[in-house]
Amino acid sequence: MLRRGTRGLHPAQAVVVGFGLVILVGTLLLLLPISTKSGESPSIVDALFTATSAVCVTGLTVVDTPVFWSPFGQVVILLLIQLGGLGIMIFASLVGLVLARKLSVRSRLNTAAEAKAVGLDDIRGLVRGIVLISATIEAATFVLLFTRFLFGYGYPIGDAAWHAVFHAVSSFNNAGFALYTDNLMGFVGDPFICLPIAAAIILGGLGFPVILQLRKEFTRPLHWSMNTKLVLWGTAVLLVAGTVYLTAIEWDNPDTLGRLDPGARVLAGFFQSVQTRTAGFNSIDIAAMHDASWLGMDVLMFIGAGPASTAGGIKVTTFAVLFFIMMTELRGEGSVNIFGKRLSRAVHRQAITVVLLAVAAVVISTAVLLLLTGLDLDRVLFEAVSAFATVGLSTGITAGLPDAAKLVLVLLMFAGRLGPLTLGTAIALRDRRILYEFPKERPAIG
Repeated sequence: MLRRGTRGLHPAQAVVVGFGLVILVGTLLLLLPISTKSGESPSIVDALFTATSAVCVTGLTVVDTPVFWSPFGQVVILLLIQLGGLGIMIFASLVGLVLARKLSVRSRLNTAAEAKAVGLDDIRGLVRGIVLISATIEAATFVLLFTRFLFGYGYPIGDAAWHAVFHAVSSFNNAGFALYTDNLMGFVGDPFICLPIAAAIILGGLGFPVILQLRKEFTRPLHWSMNTKLVLWGTAVLLVAGTVYLTAIEWDNPDTLGRLDPGARVLAGFFQSVQTRTAGFNSIDIAAMHDASWLGMDVLMFIGAGPASTAGGIKVTTFAVLFFIMMTELRGEGSVNIFGKRLSRAVHRQAITVVLLAVAAVVISTAVLLLLTGLDLDRVLFEAVSAFATVGLSTGITAGLPDAAKLVLVLLMFAGRLGPLTLGTAIALRDRRILYEFPKERPAIG
């Protein structure tokens, strides 16, 4: 076992420290006068909040991105999004491969921890695959958006290219930052803008392990791992359920879908369902949605997308594992079987731990935000879940929050991006090996 102080940080700690350092550098860059259009430095809290939101690919904003930040500031935000989505340890490994053409054992351990790899075999191939996937999807999204901005909206070629690359990177990395004051509400009925962005978000939310396996074994589903099957099935079910739920509730709401034609309503409902996978764009006014829509989105945001992806939440695999555990218990079976495979009991404990820590983080932060702001519970809960799940959707209260509340959201975004289990492992001083067991006893449950 690698010990602290002798062979460096534990891999989980290295990931946490890496993200923290990038957030610090991003904050310092955004504090520069050149980063704002006014030429004046922003407040430290606003710079820290924006840098954290970008690195943690959240998308919550306390200032109007296209109005407040200069082109330099927007480039900094874009680079932070790319670094945060790709992964700090993965980027560091890429630099090591380019400069030294090899990786140390420590770099391989750190990369494996961040990418949720099951072993250290061919870490170099894993890094190259992740970078290639990111570049390919972002490039394809860029081409589609660039064509639409250039020919559909008459943007000058430079503006079309900048808007296309910014939103392509922001969408694949599930960041939700946009170069429009109203986010993407101006494109609510345009499938040539909404669908490429939605596709990039979905692909980014699948997770690199799933995409890598699909690339190799797309035509051999029997060879797919349990993780791949759970992510694909869970993603499909949640996307359809979210689309039906939000479209049905908002169908006659004149402030959201009610003013659109039927086709645009379905497109907007689908697009907003995709955003709850932790992307954060909005093509309709979130603040004008029904309370029931907010509650449903809270659930979808909390679940999130796939592990080792650019998305957040407790992850769809965690939710699926708990669902199958419940079904197994209701049927009275002895072991949890999923897709013809028996689920490891260690996964049971991990799933329960992640969910309980996530619930604790959201509940405690919501209570603190209520005390700091005095706002309604539904809006504060939505903000807390959105921050923890690194979504970026908001009911419009973010910019008006006091600095103390903004710092609470900063901590939530940081914890949500790294994951409760990774953060908890990083904080722990050592691994405890218990050399004995206590006698068993069963308390009453339910």
